[in-house]
Amino acid sequence: MKRKIRFGIQTPQQMTTWENLRSTWKLIEQLGYDTAWLFDHFFPILADPAGPCFEGWIGLTALAAETTMTQVGILVTGNTYRNPAVLAKMAATLDHTSGGRLVMGLGAGWFELEHRAFDIPFYTTAQRINRCDESIEIIKRLWTEDTVDFDGQYYRLSGARCDPKPLQRPRPPLMIGGSGEKLMLRVIARHADQWNTFGPPELFRHKIGVLKEHCASVGRKFEDIEVSWAGTMLVTESAAEKSETVAAMARAFGAPPEAVEPGLLVGSPSELRDRIHRYIEIGVTHFIGIANPPFNHDSLRRFAEEVTPAFRT
Repeated sequence: MKRKIRFGIQTPQQMTTWENLRSTWKLIEQLGYDTAWLFDHFFPILADPAGPCFEGWIGLTALAAETTMTQVGILVTGNTYRNPAVLAKMAATLDHTSGGRLVMGLGAGWFELEHRAFDIPFYTTAQRINRCDESIEIIKRLWTEDTVDFDGQYYRLSGARCDPKPLQRPRPPLMIGGSGEKLMLRVIARHADQWNTFGPPELFRHKIGVLKEHCASVGRKFEDIEVSWAGTMLVTESAAEKSETVAAMARAFGAPPEAVEPGLLVGSPSELRDRIHRYIEIGVTHFIGIANPPFNHDSLRRFAEEVTPAFRT
């Protein structure tokens, strides 16, 4: 099955105002992007943690109401922050209020600072991934079964219900974020309808190979999973602006610019089209540009008008 090439925008709700977020989401829909996303953090990330940051699920509920066609989601929900049964109820409600447009994003959680600040247990990496695995199973069952009993290593449910069920049937699609090859990609192989990570095309080539192996071992078709890229996106012909953007991301990740740049979509429309083609050749079909505050509406407009038409069929 040949997948449609899709494009989305994530607007990290940090270091910004609500009105700026609201106007940006209206523009995202007006420009015809397929998906729109917030993140799930309580402090700013890759920035001053003392800065302002709106909560993701409340923000998503309000911003979904500002749109009518775009699919919406959190890229991705940190599993450690909420009880999975409560999260299933939240998501089912939002699927109704958005008219069936929720994509359920979920990941294991990684930002240790906000866990410690809010007294949320951080656990080991393996524990966080295994908890995420159980949570996804719980959420899927609550969305599709009348009553759920669950006796796992980390979570227990007795006579749990989630009514009304989500508007989308049999359930909203599950977007799972992560790239750990031993544990996380196996969870993705078991559960994901969509998979998201970041990095250059060659990294995706390798990770896709590992994911295919996990899919074979759990008895799923790899082709049933949509592969999505996320990363900084900026349309510019200015060499100085491109260099400055890449350098800022390199500083944030503590890596040299030449290692970071291949995993970004930063440059002229032709440069971006060429890089997207390289990702598509490897198997990526959903591109989620991170538009950092103040969200650069001119870049969002140019990407929609000068890049995405080359991939619309």
